[in-house]
Amino acid sequence: MKSPNSNNVIRYAIVSIIALIGLSSILKGSIFIVNPGERGLIINLGKLQDEPIDEGFHFIVPYVSSGKTINVRIQKTVVKSNARTKDLQRLQTEMALNWKIDPLKVKEIYQTIGSEQDIDIKVITPAFDEIIKGSIPSRSLDNALGQREQLREEVVTKIQKRLAPFGVLVADVSVVNLIASEEFTKATEARQIAEQEVVTAKKQAEALIIKAKGEAESQKLLQQTLTSQLLQKQLIDKWDGKLPTVTGGNNIPLININPITGQNKP
Repeated sequence: MKSPNSNNVIRYAIVSIIALIGLSSILKGSIFIVNPGERGLIINLGKLQDEPIDEGFHFIVPYVSSGKTINVRIQKTVVKSNARTKDLQRLQTEMALNWKIDPLKVKEIYQTIGSEQDIDIKVITPAFDEIIKGSIPSRSLDNALGQREQLREEVVTKIQKRLAPFGVLVADVSVVNLIASEEFTKATEARQIAEQEVVTAKKQAEALIIKAKGEAESQKLLQQTLTSQLLQKQLIDKWDGKLPTVTGGNNIPLININPITGQNKP
C-alpha cells in the first residue's frame, strides 16, 4: 500500500506536466512570426486588425487572436493556351507572368479574395489567359512568330492594367514558347524548299546567260580576226606538200594552188 506522501508526489507530477503542456501551448499560441518576404495579418475574434504587420517576432493573445501570413515575394504563373491568328492559323502559346501582391493592399486582398493561391486561381490565371488569347487574333502567324517582343509588350501593358485594381503588381512577362500547327510547319518547309529551288534555277540561268554571252563575244572576235590571208596561212601550215588525188569520173577537178604556192602561172 502506497503512503500518502507518494500519492501527493504523483499528483504533483501530473499537475506539473499538465501545467507545462498548457503553458507551452499558451506560449506557442502567443507567438506570431512573420518571415522575410511576408506580411502578417492579425485576426481578433474573427475581425482583421486595421494594419498589416511587418517581418519579425510578434505577440498575440492566445485563443483570442490568430495570425495569417501573406507572401509578398515575386511569384510565377505559367499559362499554356491556344488561339487562332488573323490568317486563321492555330498557334500554341506558353507565357510566364512574374507578379507579386502589393504589400500595402494585403488586408484588402485577403478580405475580398483570400490568400495568394486564391488570387492566382481566381484572378491572375484567367485574366492572363484571356489577354493572351485576345492578343493573338490581331496578328498574322508570321507576325506573331517573328515579332515576339512586340507581342510580349502588348501583353505586359494589358495585364498590368487588368491586375492593378486587385492589388497585384506585374514584374515581367516572358514568352516561353510559340508553336505553329503541324500543317503550317510542313507548308513553310515546302515553301522554303521551293524558294531555294527557284534561287538555284535563277543562278543556273544567269550562269548560262553569262556563258552564252562569252561564247558570242568569242565568235565575234574570231570573225573579226579570221581574214582570208590568215586562213590561207593556216592551210599552208597544215599542208603536207601532196596534191589531192581524185579517181573515177570524167570530170577532172581543177585545183587552184596559187594561194598555196604563192606563184602565178600564165
